[in-house]
Amino acid sequence: MSGLTFKGRTLWRIPQQGKVKGVCAGIAHYLDIPVLLVRVIVVLSLFFGLFMFTLVAYFILSLVLDPMPVGADVQENAPSAHQLLNDLSMELNQGEGRLRDIERYVTSETFSVRSRFRQL
Repeated sequence: MSGLTFKGRTLWRIPQQGKVKGVCAGIAHYLDIPVLLVRVIVVLSLFFGLFMFTLVAYFILSLVLDPMPVGADVQENAPSAHQLLNDLSMELNQGEGRLRDIERYVTSETFSVRSRFRQL
């Protein structure tokens, strides 16, 4: 069995990081937000009129979601070769742009005037 998959990401429950069943930890991992924030939202929803809905949703998610298998975190976050090449290309283009800016400044009249003033 596997967790629920949406947009290429898998929603698991993470019992190793969880307080009760790991549902909040799994949601936090899926949304890439701190676990404490999810837990605070759940507790606040319990106090502000959504008690039954929150309990039912938590219970259903704890039954529906599979626990995260060991190593699944590494597989999800590992960038593809295509992504790595795109990142490298973008970084090289940014470096080339900075180099061109420096070259443009060093060969400009402003640089020449400023260097002469510094020599005085």
